[in-house]
Amino acid sequence: MEEGVTLREFESGDLETFFEQEKDPAARQMAAFASTDPEDKATFLDHWDQILHDPEVRLRTILYHGRVAGYITKFRMFGQPSVAYWLGRSYWGRGIATRALQSFLHEETLRPLYARVAADNLASARVLAKCGFEEVARDHGFANARGMEIEEIVLRKTES
Repeated sequence: MEEGVTLREFESGDLETFFEQEKDPAARQMAAFASTDPEDKATFLDHWDQILHDPEVRLRTILYHGRVAGYITKFRMFGQPSVAYWLGRSYWGRGIATRALQSFLHEETLRPLYARVAADNLASARVLAKCGFEEVARDHGFANARGMEIEEIVLRKTES
């Protein structure tokens, strides 16, 4: 694992960092699928309340040298077990997402496991490919952060 990258159980204090990270316009543009209004903390907290009370969700906080860098989660989307992650922009380009996902996949052994990524988010698509996800389809979805429908890649991991 990349030196300094660890996963830990989510703690409620992590939400403040997640909220600040998700307000970043460049990060929202890259991720594409984000809330309609990044400044609306009540909606953000409502969304996270649903996540935290869903028994199918596995959520881990990504730490980099002890600092909250983002999160990674397994949840159900379109009836399929899926994985998603978020890193604050200051943590991009260091291999943190790849290392965090590799670690998470040792913990979360359910297969197949799916992921979706905006087709133009090449960095995230590379992270998923490095971790054994393969493209199985293309789809379109409305990306709130971009205010338009975009193409997305659907990926699947079948082996541990």
